[in-house]
Amino acid sequence: MNNFQLFAIIMLYLALLFFIAYWAEKKKSNFWANNPYIYSLSLAVYCTAWTYYGSIGVAANQGLEYLAIYIGPIIIIPAWIVINNKIIRISRVNKISSIADFISLRYGNSRSFGALISIVCILAIIPYIGIQIKAISDTFHQITLSENSDNVFTDTATYVVILIAIFSSYYGTRYVDASEKRLGIISAVAVESFLKLIFFVVLGLFVTYGVFNGFEDIYQQAQKFEDFAAKNTFNGLEGSINFAITSLLSMSAIFLLPRQFHTTIVENRKEKHLKTAIWLFPLYLLIFNFFVFPIAWGGRILFEGQNVNPELFPILIPQKFGNILVSVMVFLGGLSASVSMIIISSITLSVMLSNNVIIPYGWIDTFKKNPENFNTKNIVSIRKVSIFMLIISAFLFYKYLIIKSSLFSVGLVSFVLIAQLAPSFFGAIFWRRGSYYGAVTGIIAGVIICYVNLIIPQYIQTINPEFSLENYRILDFFRIPYLSTLAQVFFWSILVNSFLFAVISVSVKGNYRERNFAEIYIDIDQYIQNHEGAYIWKGKANISDIEKILVRFLGEKKTKQALKIFNMKYNITDETDTADSRLIKFSENLLAGRIGTASAKILVEGVTKEDKISLPEVLNILEESKENITLNRKLTEQSKQLRRLSEDLQVANTNLIEKDKQKDDFLDSVAHELRTPITAIRAASEILLDDDEIPTEIKKEFLGNIISESDRLNEIINDILYLDKLESGIIQLNIQKNNIVETYHKALKPILHLIQQKNIHHSEIDLLNQKEYEYDEARMIQVFQNILGNAYKFTDESGMIQTKFIEKEGQLNISIFNTGKKIPEEDIELIFDKFYQSKNQNIRKPIGTGLGLAICKKIIEAHKGEISAENKEIGVVFNIILRFET
Repeated sequence: MNNFQLFAIIMLYLALLFFIAYWAEKKKSNFWANNPYIYSLSLAVYCTAWTYYGSIGVAANQGLEYLAIYIGPIIIIPAWIVINNKIIRISRVNKISSIADFISLRYGNSRSFGALISIVCILAIIPYIGIQIKAISDTFHQITLSENSDNVFTDTATYVVILIAIFSSYYGTRYVDASEKRLGIISAVAVESFLKLIFFVVLGLFVTYGVFNGFEDIYQQAQKFEDFAAKNTFNGLEGSINFAITSLLSMSAIFLLPRQFHTTIVENRKEKHLKTAIWLFPLYLLIFNFFVFPIAWGGRILFEGQNVNPELFPILIPQKFGNILVSVMVFLGGLSASVSMIIISSITLSVMLSNNVIIPYGWIDTFKKNPENFNTKNIVSIRKVSIFMLIISAFLFYKYLIIKSSLFSVGLVSFVLIAQLAPSFFGAIFWRRGSYYGAVTGIIAGVIICYVNLIIPQYIQTINPEFSLENYRILDFFRIPYLSTLAQVFFWSILVNSFLFAVISVSVKGNYRERNFAEIYIDIDQYIQNHEGAYIWKGKANISDIEKILVRFLGEKKTKQALKIFNMKYNITDETDTADSRLIKFSENLLAGRIGTASAKILVEGVTKEDKISLPEVLNILEESKENITLNRKLTEQSKQLRRLSEDLQVANTNLIEKDKQKDDFLDSVAHELRTPITAIRAASEILLDDDEIPTEIKKEFLGNIISESDRLNEIINDILYLDKLESGIIQLNIQKNNIVETYHKALKPILHLIQQKNIHHSEIDLLNQKEYEYDEARMIQVFQNILGNAYKFTDESGMIQTKFIEKEGQLNISIFNTGKKIPEEDIELIFDKFYQSKNQNIRKPIGTGLGLAICKKIIEAHKGEISAENKEIGVVFNIILRFET
């Protein structure tokens, strides 16, 4: 494959990433925005070209040492649920956009400390980006079988790097607020993480089962090497100690690497996504390392005696067997690993460089005088240029300082340097006494030790290959026999760093601002609902002055919206012009995402006059604030409980009023129903009493009316009493095994002639395999007669009544359909209510008590069944479901 073909494939691949980023930003769907799996995959930016190629080289040359880089994170990641939850909350309420802001804010929001941390991160990560570029360049030339040119203008890899720099500059600066979630970039990184894993697994399967006959075949051939046993053990105490120290180093890296802080903390949308990440990310790392052994030792077997770079085994093995497809897939996987790291790292470094160095030390005065459009445009431009220049610097670094270094060695050096942030980072969230002077002194001392004993000697060795690190004798007195050079530097630098941090912090009192943020950081759970109220500030400030500063960065509209939300939150009137500590903190947060916490503090301080506060006064205010917050939380909770109770009482009261009204209506209806037969009986009786000469036929008719009305009166009273007994559970069911179809026929028989007289067509559909079930036959006859009676009364002449019996999933379903009048949809759930009939006179039965369906419901419920009504196109169907063993 020639250079142009591979370059075209790279162009297409980067275009795909560009499209994914564009699509995710445009659609903003939950699949991309609120997906815990997208979030977890984005964390795999940890797996760089070092993982893709460097681990193979270490496994082949040094043995198990590569595992320490992954064992450390896997061990510590479960602690994320506590540590990272806390960090996410702190970062969210303070609008933190980088690890530099996170640490410097805790120690008094110092501009100089933020700049120091930013410089340390840049010094650590530029070489790391350089090895990603080295991996892209080396594998590009290996795939195309071309020579690596010393002339940057004729080297194709140069243009690949420029493409990546342009992509990063464009999509990494879509938002002026650096604390905003970069949905497009994170989505593209998640897809890259997925693809690089798939491509690596394909390579592993190809080597293990395509080239060799499984793991056992590779193991049997590899164990013939003299160094096989030594390289696949920890080599006693020395190897074990070095492995443990490297694991500790990688544990700190998973928290402190700027790209990991950004993806884990800044880009976190929901804290619950961590619950997915703490199992999915370690699983990802384990799957990635599953095929490292067969690829590394497979390469040793295949290229025994040949002078090849083991880091390129992933490309060389498929090339050896002429499999261009797998070679290109591996190249794209490595490209994904490198590109994702370069993009995220360059974005985070550009934010730190702009917010903590360029703006506070060069542009802050310019921004004070210019409008929002000018400021926004220039902030974005600064970050674009920063990203581009950082990537180009890393490229030059690779070309002239690390071109002959291994990926693993450069990566570990970056880890050691970034680890110098560990004491101040973890001290920020767990130790109140940690101070600015202690943190600054510790970091500077640790970095000096790293440079003097590790980094400078390595650069000298690059320039002068004859130089030997073993002969480098600075601080030789402190050399520990069992530790490698890197392990010793890590040990002594962290020891000195931590010692100075602790001793100076205990010896020198921090200022009130440090202690203020210490309380907020450590007790964030107590302050998260009222973090502005926990910010201590005394002085004079006008809202109008602060508003002018906000307008220069947010614009008129956003400023007014933000201040309106603030006033509503704290019940502040628009007429008030005096700012308090809450507005000061709120304003600094609004500015922090755009220009960093330190620059935000400088701008707000420029329009306010703050009074000095003593440390005891700070502690008293914080204690009062904590007590107030606790009291407010309790009062809020009690208020919520009282509100819920009040709502429940209101609902209950409404229901009681409704039930009382329904009861009154029902009693009116019952009184009306009772009065009608009584009136008829009384009228007939009076006529019979007053007129002795009534003809016998008329007398018999009146006496018949008296008897029928008495029967009707008796029926009403019996129904009321029977329903009351059903509701109170007094009536016991007589459960016996009966034939359900025969029971239905018994119910149908008394009214069948009435149905036929009305010319109503009656039919049955019997789909039962067996017909005997256990139930109270008398009660079921009552149910059938009530429903059939209603069907008869409401069905017009020449209508239809159809009953269907079927057994489904162990339950008996009986449906009785009629072509009568439909039930209003809003009343379909109410027709079985005993009070319903009297409330809705328009659907009352022409003759009857109005209690039939209520009785039916109680009988079916007593059988542990269900009854319901449903409107159909030309009528109504009543469904009965009975659940019992046959």
